[in-house]
Amino acid sequence: MAEQKYTNIHQDLIDQCRQGNRQAQFEIYKLYYKAMYNTSLRIINNTQEAEDIMQEAFLSAFEKIDHYKEEVSFGAWLKRIVVNKSLDSLRKKHFEFEDIESQPLMHAAAEEPEDEVPYDPGLIRKAVEQLPAGYRTILTLYLFEGYDHEEIAGIIGISNATSRSQYFRARQKLKELLKMSMSYG
Repeated sequence: MAEQKYTNIHQDLIDQCRQGNRQAQFEIYKLYYKAMYNTSLRIINNTQEAEDIMQEAFLSAFEKIDHYKEEVSFGAWLKRIVVNKSLDSLRKKHFEFEDIESQPLMHAAAEEPEDEVPYDPGLIRKAVEQLPAGYRTILTLYLFEGYDHEEIAGIIGISNATSRSQYFRARQKLKELLKMSMSYG
């Protein structure tokens, strides 16, 4: 069975980048920078560090562009590089994800319907920024970046159960922070 190629809307630029064309690289950078920066910032929660990660990620992408096999969109391939660079940065700070596979998960509580409360997006963003790095990372990868728990487990190097429980705890902590901010707001 032959591999299926993904058709990119910027294929001409990608091909030019493969040939080392600096102008094409700059165009790709301009097209993807903001989205990739926001991805890194949500994980890292530090603007200067996210900017540094962008430089590293784009340099790495252009150096390894021949490894891009067009099985996914270029943006998805680049996002994986950005996420990995961001996680590497967290690991360099001796950050570890809590392995709680031996602890029972609260499946019943996770399945209960949530109270629908309208929140201000700015308030939510501030609350997410206050989450511990592990919670923020899992929540960001799952909710904002669209990865499933199996993918998150593979990216971070944790078990699927740990990803799920960290996500559950992140949601609980986020609710707590939002309730506190609303009662003081």
